[in-house]
Amino acid sequence: MSKEKIVINDISYEPFESENQMSEITSLIESHLSEPYSIYTYRYFIHSWPDLCLLCYDKNRKCVGVIICKLDYHNNSYRGYIAMLAVDKEYRKRKIGSTLVKMVVNKMKEQNADEIVLETEKTNTGALGLYEYLGFIRDKSLPRYYLNGVDAFRLKLFLKDPPNLLQNNININNENMNEFEEYL
Repeated sequence: MSKEKIVINDISYEPFESENQMSEITSLIESHLSEPYSIYTYRYFIHSWPDLCLLCYDKNRKCVGVIICKLDYHNNSYRGYIAMLAVDKEYRKRKIGSTLVKMVVNKMKEQNADEIVLETEKTNTGALGLYEYLGFIRDKSLPRYYLNGVDAFRLKLFLKDPPNLLQNNININNENMNEFEEYL
């Protein structure tokens, strides 16, 4: 993805450009996500991975969506991480969130990511539906993960072949295969 903006259905998708956009980013995220983030958290992601921070503007230049991500080396693979995604409530159901996620997934693929992870509240059915529609799977349950005490799911999208956990952890041969037939 280039540094140029992309316009789809009167919504402009643009990469982060400057600190001047920080108030738009923080305002949108603070009003739509439950977790409070310090300005240093925003700056950590945005200044370290500016190409993985995208903003959306309507035709009146109102910021209506933002996604903030990172990509780094983790456990012998390149792992992308979606830290924050927020879309203004008035602009939901227009595929803005899914477009933002697809754009950063493609960018992470270009940078050789092996997988992408994120966390979302177990009660956030909209986010769960969005990410599962895009191919993410529920990888782990995280009790009381958020500061408000709400549980979370860690979601994961494999961009390359997922590890074959069955082969790695269980030695299945013909003798014990019968034990598993009812599950196959």
